[in-house]
Amino acid sequence: MKTNAIPSRHAGEGRYLNLEQLKSLALLTLVFLTATLNAQDRKAPSYPLITHNTYFSIWSSTDKLNESATAHWTGADHSLVGMINVDGNIYRFLGKETPGFKTVTPASDEKAYQVSYTEAEPQGDWKAADYNASSWKTGFAPIGDDSKTAKTPWKSHDIWVRRTFDVANPSAINELFLKINHDDNIELFLNGEKVYTKEGWTNNFQYIALSNSDKRELKAGKNVIALHLINTAGGRFLDFGLVDKEKDNAASIQLAKQKSVDINATQTIYNFTCGKVDLKLTFTSPLLMNDLGLFARPVSYVSYKVQANDSKTHQVKVYLSASSDIAVYRPSQEVTASKYSTAKLSVLKTGTVEQPILKKASDDMRIDWGYFYVAAPRSAAAIQFITSQKDATNAFRKGNVTSTAKTGKSLALNTIIPFGTVGKAPVEKYMELAYDEIYSVQYFNKNLRPWWNTSGKETIEGQLTDAANDYKSVIAKCEAFNTSLYADALKSGGKEYADLCVLGYRQSIAAHTLVKSQHGEILWLSKENNSGGFINTVDVTYPSAPLYLIYNPQLLAGMLNGIFYFSESGKYPHPWAAHDLGTYPLANGQTYGEPMPVEESGNMIILTAAIAKAEGNANYAKKHWKTLTTWADYLTREGLDPKTQLCTDDFAGHLARNANLSVKAIVGIACYAQMAQTLGYSDVAKKYRAIAESMVPKWMEMANAGDHYALTFDDKNTWSQKYNLVWDKVLKLNLFPQEVYDKEIKYYATKQNKYGLPLDSRKAYTKNDWILWTAAFTSNQKDFEALVHPVYKHAIETESRVPLNDFYDSNTGIRDNFKARSVVGGFYMKMLSDKLSGK
Repeated sequence: MKTNAIPSRHAGEGRYLNLEQLKSLALLTLVFLTATLNAQDRKAPSYPLITHNTYFSIWSSTDKLNESATAHWTGADHSLVGMINVDGNIYRFLGKETPGFKTVTPASDEKAYQVSYTEAEPQGDWKAADYNASSWKTGFAPIGDDSKTAKTPWKSHDIWVRRTFDVANPSAINELFLKINHDDNIELFLNGEKVYTKEGWTNNFQYIALSNSDKRELKAGKNVIALHLINTAGGRFLDFGLVDKEKDNAASIQLAKQKSVDINATQTIYNFTCGKVDLKLTFTSPLLMNDLGLFARPVSYVSYKVQANDSKTHQVKVYLSASSDIAVYRPSQEVTASKYSTAKLSVLKTGTVEQPILKKASDDMRIDWGYFYVAAPRSAAAIQFITSQKDATNAFRKGNVTSTAKTGKSLALNTIIPFGTVGKAPVEKYMELAYDEIYSVQYFNKNLRPWWNTSGKETIEGQLTDAANDYKSVIAKCEAFNTSLYADALKSGGKEYADLCVLGYRQSIAAHTLVKSQHGEILWLSKENNSGGFINTVDVTYPSAPLYLIYNPQLLAGMLNGIFYFSESGKYPHPWAAHDLGTYPLANGQTYGEPMPVEESGNMIILTAAIAKAEGNANYAKKHWKTLTTWADYLTREGLDPKTQLCTDDFAGHLARNANLSVKAIVGIACYAQMAQTLGYSDVAKKYRAIAESMVPKWMEMANAGDHYALTFDDKNTWSQKYNLVWDKVLKLNLFPQEVYDKEIKYYATKQNKYGLPLDSRKAYTKNDWILWTAAFTSNQKDFEALVHPVYKHAIETESRVPLNDFYDSNTGIRDNFKARSVVGGFYMKMLSDKLSGK
């Protein structure tokens, strides 16, 4: 058969491709180019919109802003919906309307229910609808191992659960969804048929669409859900129900076309085409550390700049709907909402009826006390009204602007800003989103107000008014800072490094809260997001420190003050530093299960020395010299060859003779000597410097594994990142010879995976903060970029669409926890090194 053939120039060979082969090649090229363009389109795994603290933290998990509902960092819906009306045509540019659900059989957040359960493997077909489970135990949901949330305790590896419920008219159900929160692996059956299975866990209720065939399993009258749940690690939890997704009877709307998205240190900026006008949408959280008054003001701006794209004029109005779920722990909580005005502003306000101020502490938790606010300048002639969330966008479409709700669940705070006639000249207007926590944290049994209201005499209306008065100047300051930070990061490490630093800025800050203690000390308290929920964890402070050392060392002191007080008050009577101060937001004493003696003592000493270096004096160290001496002596006794214990990488388990932990002890002792020298304590400085120097050759001998240094002194077939070495360079301690650094960096180059250098030889997982610390002690740009590039690649390719994971599999890039943590402040280590060296 004759074919149309075209010569091909492959390595000079006389090879020919037929048309079918050319079509296939063209298709592959198109797929490759599309994938490349899509990869380039992504700027972040999740996009920061509102970022103030661990409670007031709203993100978008898709590259296009109108393709997903906005959410709290925990994944719970914190819905913001934005639309624009252009000459009667409506376009949605922000978020997605939250679907409405009717209960088929309730989860416990709506109504208490009983289940039958057994922790011993049952005999027979336990999944069947007619199975006899009369010998099983009974209990109320939720089931779990946390007495604060579980009604029925579960401590074993497996549990089998059956729930019987009635359905009156299953044929009337529109779309059936399973509403479930489980931890962890599960198989679930409806009347004997498997309808859901998952390996892993959820952090909150998930709505799982069931198929039409699954729906047909529902019967009029009695039905049974049976499931098997397995605990593989961590906590245990189960709560579930069935819901019916309501039909959307609203008129269809158009999607705005997103043209671009850019992330800066303090802003996320989107550009859209909305029919015949263009919209620039900017979210600004003015987190400028050189002005703590502004930094702590709990107000973000949402700015809209509109202009015609066809040289004509158009009638425009912009709409924002903000959910009252931003002010609840669970959507089942009742809220109140109100509308009022001040001399300057039109204001909407919402909060829970209950107002349980500082009554709970947990990791996967949203605030359910205080009040959320949406405000607009009165000069903007904004129209504000309150509806149920499910009715909100219909009200805008139909022009209904009358408030229809004051109390209820999942209400919507709606604001319309009329732009009037818009032509080629851009018109800019803005709204403010704010949160008044009333009290932010409890610190050794004293409830502390947020920094902006330490006196108790300030008002949120005052903060909103100040924000309105300062709008233009604040935006200008933020834009100048964005430019400055990026230029500095670019100079330090190149474009990919600079982009990572930008991603880390707001995320790190938003995992803290700023307060003043009852003793008058600044407290910059972190929450260990998605990894325990501890407050002021020292080994979370440690990796995040570079960011704060660059832009305001007093904030780092605010992370250390509570730990010093814990020891110096006698409340923590050990010769080493504590791990944490409690579970956020209750800082009443350590709640983590065991100490990390060498880890935390080394961290505290090193960071105190870093403050001294950044500030040019050791006054802060002098205040705590007795405590620092106690910890330095502990490191002298126990640090060189550490006994079996945890370090910051506690997910990897206990380890004895940890070489990287030993580095931390040696560096810590040298830091103590450096501070002593600064304070004029020459004899003390000489003594401890000699101790540190004497440890270095011993370390090199014990850790030496030929072409690298080992993970542990007793196993030369292992390796690990020695990221603690970085302080030897940054603080110019000059302890370890260059050959140590050169040998390690050369060896690391042979161990790289797709998304980064593994933490050590035990597993493929890695920590991106530690990789960037390791990169900071490379001696040339090529080695630096070789370590940084896979981390950047992970940020823009990972399947985990959450605020940046710092802990993930270096081959797959996937990890569902360790998200939204403050430790990404560690990305700034290279910038810190350059700043302290005067570069």
